[in-house]
Amino acid sequence: MEPKRVFVAGSLNIDLVMGVERLPREGETVVGSDLMLHPGGKGANQVCAAGRLGGRAAMIGQLGCDPFAAHLLTSLQNAGVDTAGVGTSPRATGAACIFVLPSGENAIAISPGANASLTPEAAVARLAALQAGDLVLLQLEVPLETVEAVLTYALERGAVTMLDPAPARPLSREMLRSVTYLTPNQSEAGLLLGNPALAIESFDDAARAADRLLEMGPAVVVLKLGHMGCFIAARDFRGGIEAFPVAAVDTTAAGDTFNGAFAVGLAEGMPAPAAARFACAASAISVTRAGAQSSIPVRSEVMALLEGTYVSRR
Repeated sequence: MEPKRVFVAGSLNIDLVMGVERLPREGETVVGSDLMLHPGGKGANQVCAAGRLGGRAAMIGQLGCDPFAAHLLTSLQNAGVDTAGVGTSPRATGAACIFVLPSGENAIAISPGANASLTPEAAVARLAALQAGDLVLLQLEVPLETVEAVLTYALERGAVTMLDPAPARPLSREMLRSVTYLTPNQSEAGLLLGNPALAIESFDDAARAADRLLEMGPAVVVLKLGHMGCFIAARDFRGGIEAFPVAAVDTTAAGDTFNGAFAVGLAEGMPAPAAARFACAASAISVTRAGAQSSIPVRSEVMALLEGTYVSRR
């Protein structure tokens, strides 16, 4: 059978990236590396990953009427993504300022711009081709009412819903009951659970956090745990998937790569543990490279890592 489609409704940003030795304190100026411009945005990154990894991917979102828009569209089209669902707005294209530390970790500030103009009506109208069994992947960089409307519509059409609750914010149980797969990282899980200081240092810790998240309504919880891998809590499976050991250069879009890859695996009929291992492999490769979409691997690279034959392109 042909794989199901992966629809991603979310943000498209231009990423302004600079390497720094440390983050500046209030009122302080630090010297960084040369500024780099990369196509990004959580929605665009995730759909780019889905397309580059062989998925039947489509983007629903908004761009501004400025020079960045064409650059972002071209990046998605080169990844094989259907961009017919991307509209235009009189606002500026969304942007993210990203400071990358020597460890590869990053700090990000976002300007929503055109992303804030994706209305519930527009998003739902652009999902007219959605069919039962397709996947709809969302994040929280577009208006919350739009996310809620798309989740409701997707469930009515018999689609599988997947929510990356980022940037972190509290969400209602009613909304979470519309989510098939909830994929928070540690900080997002902590905020959802009302414990911003939540520490997950083992799969046992992850199991306890995942159980509490399941009580809030989603059918499946997939906790993204960075260098540890991920933990899945579902009716038919509970367990951790270990990460692939790599030397991190830049973690920007690592979580987005995981989400896009996980959606592709599910769309192809993989069981959740197999889809998560596929996603961990894709994410591991992404952190060895700089940038957001520029770091996302192609399918052959992920399969090589899974088979133990991968050689870094660096």
